[in-house]
Amino acid sequence: MEQYELIRSKRKTLAVEITRDGRVLVRAPMRAAKRDIDAFVSAHGEWIAKHLDEQRRRAAVMPPEPSPDELRAMADKALAIIPPKVDYWSRVTGLRPTGITITAARTRYGSCSGKNRLSFSCFLVNYPDAAVDLVVVHELCHIREKNHGPGFYALLSHYLPDHKERKKLLKFPSAQTETESAEEGEELF
Repeated sequence: MEQYELIRSKRKTLAVEITRDGRVLVRAPMRAAKRDIDAFVSAHGEWIAKHLDEQRRRAAVMPPEPSPDELRAMADKALAIIPPKVDYWSRVTGLRPTGITITAARTRYGSCSGKNRLSFSCFLVNYPDAAVDLVVVHELCHIREKNHGPGFYALLSHYLPDHKERKKLLKFPSAQTETESAEEGEELF
């Protein structure tokens, strides 16, 4: 069984996560028995081994962590690129956010708040325009469809019929994602 770090919280389920630096984190409910946690980790052994291997391969080709100046430059570039794209796609879709924020998030490319405020990671500037457009349209679609159900994907497909091909562009450089998680339904944005 793989060594892991245990993080207990008020959650109700067990989850295993591989961090960017190759650590295995297990998140568990406060009262979960150690034998149940160990059994969970053992049951996910293949998944853990596969993702640890992927993380090691990524680390070998991953660019170094940006300096504060480089991060500021990416944020400035994102401010120049993303708001005009949001404006363009808002006109196309008729979906208008209440605001836009640029963050240094490494676990999500974008998000849409319950109040329809959109946030985008400055790391998006490392990807092709087609990938950035996908994240922008994806988040705009969340203004109408708050989940990733069939209605959401129908709306996304209406505006970007090639969204599946565009999503592949977000895999490289995959150094932009902080973790891989064994929980179902996780999205990168």
